[in-house]
Formats: sequence, C-alpha cells, structure tokens
Amino acid sequence: MKFAFFFLFSISFGFAQNQTEVFFEFDHYDLEPSQQQKLDSWIVQNPKAEVTGIYGYCDRIGTLEYNDSLSVKRAETVKEYLKSSEMAFADDFELKGYGENFLQSKTRSENRKVAVRYALETDSQTINPRPKSELQKTMEKAVVGEKIRLPNLNFFNMSDQIVPKSRAVLGELLEIMKSNPKLKVEIQGHICCQTVKERDYSYVSTIRAKAVYNYLVRNGIEPERLSYKGYGVSRPLHPIPEKNEKEQDENRRVEVEILGN
Repeated sequence: MKFAFFFLFSISFGFAQNQTEVFFEFDHYDLEPSQQQKLDSWIVQNPKAEVTGIYGYCDRIGTLEYNDSLSVKRAETVKEYLKSSEMAFADDFELKGYGENFLQSKTRSENRKVAVRYALETDSQTINPRPKSELQKTMEKAVVGEKIRLPNLNFFNMSDQIVPKSRAVLGELLEIMKSNPKLKVEIQGHICCQTVKERDYSYVSTIRAKAVYNYLVRNGIEPERLSYKGYGVSRPLHPIPEKNEKEQDENRRVEVEILGN
C-alpha cells in the first residue's frame, strides 16, 4: 500500500496537467488568425507538450443538437491544426463536444471556445527556464546589417500560403519580436531556379516576404519596426541554375536583415 501511494505521488510530480483555450466567432468552427497565432505561440512555448484532450463548447443560441455538432466541429478543427504542426497526442487522447451543456459565462463570446488540455514533464527538484532556440540566440547576437535565414519556413508552390509545418517558425519569430521591442528588421524573400530566358517569377519572393510581414503586423508588431522586399533570384547563395535540390532549397528562402536593435 505504501508503495502504491509513493508511485502515484511520484507520477503527480512527474507530469503537470495544463490547459489553453481558443475562441470562435458566432456560429463558426474555423480558426480566426488571432487564434491561430495563439496556438502557434503555445506550440513554440511548449514543444514537448502532449495533448491529452480537446473539448468544444458553444453558447446557447441554436438547438441542442446543432450546438452539440458545432462544438465537435470546433474541437476537430483544433485537433487537425495541432496535428498539422506535429504536436504529440496521448495514447488515451479524448475529443468531446459539450455543446451548451456546461456552466456558461454571462459573456457569450467566452462560451464559444475549445479547451486544449495537455501534459508537461516537470522536475520536482528544479524548474529550468525554457532554453532559447537557435533562431532566438542568433537574432539576439546579430548586428545591424546581418541577414538571418528563417529555418524551415516553406510555402506551397508558387504561392504565399505557408505549409502547416512551418507555422511554428512564424510563431517563434513573433515571440522574438515581442521580446525585443527595439528590434527592427527587413523581411527579404528569395526564389530559386529561374534563368534569364524564363518568365519572371520574382513576384513570388515579394508576396512571400509580405505574408510574413502581414502575420507579424496582424499579431501586434508595430509596422514601423518592419519592412519587406522580394529579391527574386538577384541574390542567390549558389549560382543559377543550381547543381542539385539542396542548392535550390538554400536559394529558395526568406531572410530577415537586422535594421536596428
């Protein structure tokens, strides 16, 4: 009996249960950009979190059956978003929609939500601060004029749409900009492969740089701290045409140039 008590006591110190919430517009189950950013920031801050449950909720407008269905759809939306960002899920993960059957807030908008419950490994002896990422360490040491590539920031072909696995990189950049209020950058887009004789696709580098700019501004970074520009193939790291896919990938990039810190 003593052993069983000790075992359970140890487990309670080994994992901490936590919760984060995102909110939805009335009668919607798609994530607003601000709530996507909230999840992106959570992913960056909790890369080793294990999702144990996702629970959807609604306000009381509509029928019970409709709200039950809507709350499940909201939970499914968040689940797919986290899976696309390669978050870990517990073996006994639970997804459930509560509809309107819960203790409701007087503020309706607070009832249109999804709660994500997750576990984090903890140390009962010492709580260590979250280590800085390589990108954060590089940008904090950078001097004015230095250019830094945003790692693993990828887009769908010929578009400014960021692939789901790259969302965490934007969240990380956002956290760095928030943590360093004097930091000013130019976001620079580059493409690969294009030769002089081909159609000019340099606009792709511009819209990709602008997509990063828009993301930061949309999530609270002052526009006067940012600028963006597309350089097409005018600044390749390797001569064009490239010799292999690795060189193509290294030429096809988004960088930030430090303008002030």
